[in-house]
Amino acid sequence: MKENDHSTLEIIEVCLLAGKIMLRSGAETYRVEDTMSRIAASCGIQNAHCFVAPTAIIFSMDGMEPTKLVRISERSTDLHKIALVNNVSRNISAGKLTIREAYALLKEMDQNDFTFPLWEQILAAAISSGCFLIMFQGKWNDFLAACIAGAVGFLFLVYVHRFIQIKFFAEFLASLMIGLSSAFFVKIGIGHQLDKIIIGSVMPLVPGLAITNALRDLMAGHLVSGLSRGAEAFLTAFAIGTGIAVVFTFL
Repeated sequence: MKENDHSTLEIIEVCLLAGKIMLRSGAETYRVEDTMSRIAASCGIQNAHCFVAPTAIIFSMDGMEPTKLVRISERSTDLHKIALVNNVSRNISAGKLTIREAYALLKEMDQNDFTFPLWEQILAAAISSGCFLIMFQGKWNDFLAACIAGAVGFLFLVYVHRFIQIKFFAEFLASLMIGLSSAFFVKIGIGHQLDKIIIGSVMPLVPGLAITNALRDLMAGHLVSGLSRGAEAFLTAFAIGTGIAVVFTFL
């Protein structure tokens, strides 16, 4: 595929859209930059430059088009979308897709929502909370309490975040609800080990992916992205810990 087969603008749009989908879906910074560079190189453009941060993508081609910036305001975790974008990138490199076909696929992918239904997410949070309780050497008679507390906390997180667009405040309130629910179950006799129930229930809120991506970005040399992702993970952990600490303060 030659550079003159397509307009430069089309190539830039495909690169930016692919990067935006990946970054919004939780991909590492170096993976986003590598994918964008590979797409540009597959189109015959070797002098493309991209800079990716958790909240923005900057992309340029030397001496061709003005530098373009894309802002990323929302981020989530969708590994399926990341895999689909990688597959599109490989097909472009192999010559199986044209730029226009790739753009159409990416546009459709960006508009589709591949997340599981809310009830499945809540069910997964409940089961994982109970399993984490057992993993942390809790007792089986606390399994039900951990499942319910974890489900309540996750549901509270989802609905609070819909009305209050402050991520850390939603996580603080969700952990507060988990602490109150766990204390209530222990008081009425459904639960027994308060600490194990709380530990298991807050695990679905723990920013494991953010911590992993921060470390991988740092090891790849992307210091700005690594430090910013690390700060975000720290604030999330701080919000969760603060919510639980407030509960223990009044017990």
